[in-house]
Formats: sequence, C-alpha cells, structure tokens
Amino acid sequence: MEFVFLAYPKRPELRMLCFFGVSLAYGLIISGNILIVVSIQTEARLHTPMYYFLGSLSGIELYYTAVVVPHILANNFQSEKTITLMSCATQMVFLIGLGSADCFLLAIMAYDRYVDICHPLQYPLIMTATLCVHLVVASVVIGLFLSLQLVVFIFCLPFCQDRGIEHFFCNAPPVMHLVCAKSHIHELSVLVAATLAIAVPFFFIATTYALIVAAVLKLHSAAGRHRAFNTCSSHLTVVMLQYGCCAFMYLRPISSYHPKQDQFISLVYTLGTPFLNPLIYTLRNSEMKGAIGKVLTRKYLSLKMIA
Repeated sequence: MEFVFLAYPKRPELRMLCFFGVSLAYGLIISGNILIVVSIQTEARLHTPMYYFLGSLSGIELYYTAVVVPHILANNFQSEKTITLMSCATQMVFLIGLGSADCFLLAIMAYDRYVDICHPLQYPLIMTATLCVHLVVASVVIGLFLSLQLVVFIFCLPFCQDRGIEHFFCNAPPVMHLVCAKSHIHELSVLVAATLAIAVPFFFIATTYALIVAAVLKLHSAAGRHRAFNTCSSHLTVVMLQYGCCAFMYLRPISSYHPKQDQFISLVYTLGTPFLNPLIYTLRNSEMKGAIGKVLTRKYLSLKMIA
C-alpha cells in the first residue's frame, strides 16, 4: 500500500528549477547551522547555557530538514513519486517530533532568558550544565513521544481508495485529508496534540516575556534595558516565525485544509525557518559574529597552508 505525492511540477524545466532552488536552500541551511554548532563548541566564551541551547536548536534543525529535504530532492527525478505507508508514518513521526522539540526548546530558551535577566545572581546555580542537557533531551523525547502517539492514531484510521497526497512530503493535514472515517473526535485528537506541542509552549513563552518586560522596565539604566531587550529580540523573532507557521498548519480544523496554501506554508517552516534562524541569531549578536569569524579565518588559513 502506497501514497502518491501530487504536488511536484509536471514540466521537466519546473522540476529542475525546484531541484536547484531546494538544493541551494538546503546547502545554506546545512552550512549555516553547522557553522553555529562548530563556533559554539570551539569558542570557550560561548560555553554558556544560552549558547548551548542555540547550538542544540541548530542541531535539531539539521536533523529536522534531513527528514524531508533529501526526499523532496530525490522525488524530483522519479517518475513514480510514491511512498509506502510505513515510510510515510516514519517520516511523520520524525518530522512532527523534531518540529515539536523545536517548539519546546524555544520555550526553554525563553526560561533561560527569564532566569538570566530576572534572577542574575542565582542564574549559575539554577542553569547548571546537567540541567541544560536534561532539558534538551526532554524536549526531544517528549516531542517524539507526542508525535508517535499522533501518527499511530492517524494510521489506525481507514484510508479512502484515493491515495494521492497533495503535498511534497507526509504531514498530518494532507494525510488526514485522505481518511474516510471523518469525525469531530478525529479532528479533536489532532488538535489536542497540536495544542500540547504548540499552544502550551507559546503561552509559556508569552508569560515568561511578560515577566521579563516587567523586570526590565524597573531597571534605572537605559543601557541595561537596551542590553536586555537586545538579548531577547533575536529569540522573539524566531519564536514568531516558528509558532506562526506551526499554528497556521496544525491549530485549525482539517476541513479548512487548502492544498496550495498549505504547501507554501510547509516549505516556509521546512526550509525558510531553518535557513533564517542562523542569520537572525548571528546578525544581532556580536559574540556569535566574532566566533564565526574566527572559525572561518582558521579554516581559510588551514586551506591556505595545505595549498
């Protein structure tokens, strides 16, 4: 039993254009996120909880894109763009699971900023290395656990004879659209999973930043307020981009599914968000820019010595 992807262009020149466009975006995603991970690991002054979480976010983004992007590239050159039910379910588990881990990790990063700004003296005692590792592992495990439950529920439902998925890869909304036994209970189950993975972390982030703003406004130093807001601005930009796309995709009834619109939004958070995250975090952060500059300089000098 197989599904067939119907979203790929029929004309060869459009398929080739799609292949080169996705390949370019994927190359930039890999290079940008690897550069962040390497810079954080090699630069001693970046061995802090904030940068540990940033490096973990980049690592999750690398695995997240690897779940679907190579599959999209390979399908461009295949005449039969099919996928087995088991492969589709596996792809969905890791896609939704790692996407959920992204959301949880952004909430953890917000908590880290709250402790740093509101309780600076207790920060080293609270945000220990052990706690940071446990929080990152917990975000991945909980994300995959919620995803596994959702995917098992979806693939236990009866599918119609029409096996055409109006998408580039397996995702909950287009696959649920093929289910014959449609009911409010099925939609509610998907909505509950999405609420746990998206809405709950988002409200936690909103509450955390409300407390941060209240604490920052009490500061008498204008320079202190500027530094605090500047520290949080990059994270807030990524939060709005990530949660905006995810909320549009998952926090709504399956009946409001629109294939073309959803395909575009899916590409935005599958390719756009992992590509923009490194840019957002480096352009507004002088420490990250300095560390990346050192890594690139060392790489250039080593290549020059080899040549």
